[in-house]
Amino acid sequence: MRLPNDLRETANEIAPGVVADRRDIHQHPELAYEEKRTSTLVAARLSELGLDVRTGVGGTGVVGLLRGRRPGKTVLLRADMDALPIQEENQTPYTSRHLGVMHACGHDAHTAILLGVARVLADHRAGIAGTVKFMFQPAEEGGAGALRMIEDGVLDDPAVDAAFGLHVDTERYVGQVALRPGPAMASSDRFTITVRGKGGHAASPHRTVDPIVIGAHIVTALQTIVSREVSPNQPAVVTVGSLVAGTTYNVIPDTATIQGTVRSYRDKVRRHVEERLTEVARGIAGAMRATAEVDYRVGCPSLENDAEMVELVRAALGDLLGTEAVLPREPVMGAEDFAFVLQRVPGAFMHLGVRAPDWETPRPVHTATFDLDEEALPVGVAALAATAIRFLASDRS
Repeated sequence: MRLPNDLRETANEIAPGVVADRRDIHQHPELAYEEKRTSTLVAARLSELGLDVRTGVGGTGVVGLLRGRRPGKTVLLRADMDALPIQEENQTPYTSRHLGVMHACGHDAHTAILLGVARVLADHRAGIAGTVKFMFQPAEEGGAGALRMIEDGVLDDPAVDAAFGLHVDTERYVGQVALRPGPAMASSDRFTITVRGKGGHAASPHRTVDPIVIGAHIVTALQTIVSREVSPNQPAVVTVGSLVAGTTYNVIPDTATIQGTVRSYRDKVRRHVEERLTEVARGIAGAMRATAEVDYRVGCPSLENDAEMVELVRAALGDLLGTEAVLPREPVMGAEDFAFVLQRVPGAFMHLGVRAPDWETPRPVHTATFDLDEEALPVGVAALAATAIRFLASDRS
């Protein structure tokens, strides 16, 4: 299939519908595995386009299948649907109506964009050789929704040859898209360390085993794992986000709980940090007459873009947006569970600029004031549609 010359024009024509879908979803955010209203909307839109639709995939996920008129390869396009437990502070016509829940990471835009792509490609199905599989996933925010959908067969029947997705990028301006080959986003693990000592009166610390002091030593020591045991050429992060102990000023508690996250790009580094984190926590606690229980939970792997697929995306978007709009991107320590898909099939994940030209500062994701310029939505539609068309017309698989 040749790239339609009017692809951007077509995306702009349907932009009002894409914006309306995004605003509707934004007003009705749903947390991980609770995306029932959103998945119902998605399934209805796909059914209206004549796609084969499967619901309940991996919980609340939806899969739509667009079969071309001629046989060929299968390309998967993905969007995530879940929101975050954040109270929105923006005052807009589409502000969240659900107390304490907000689309603060752009998943409302991802979903609306992919629905727009389905509409564009459905209109061009007569020229498509192959199949486009639309993956609308739940629980990207720490719930491993992509893995659940994979386990439920999203990459099968028909087998997927390549996969692509996008994420809003609040640092880059509307009309820009950024991506890189190789490691692009980090793996994400989480840990909980429970320090068990012996509580007592704050005036008699010598009769206690103070878990707060021991916890503070553990927090400090954990920082040396990266700074003294991991090569500077292999980035890694150990961050403690919570240290909770005690209920009042004059009582030493029995326990202290430490929670945090580990990020890295390489499995060897990931395994080393996990091993040493456990040894350090237990060793320090033992040396100070306490015990430490470590619950280490492995999350999503690092996201690695296939070099050939990155070049394919750059070529498609260069034709669509101009080569100056397709930017390189440095790897980041943020995580993305589309990595589970890219572990299994080649593909690429791009970042879509959503910053308005007149915004002096970005409006970052995962904040109560996150927002985006809706002029970016038709750009996202055209970018994903062009990528799918380019892959199906290529000789790569």
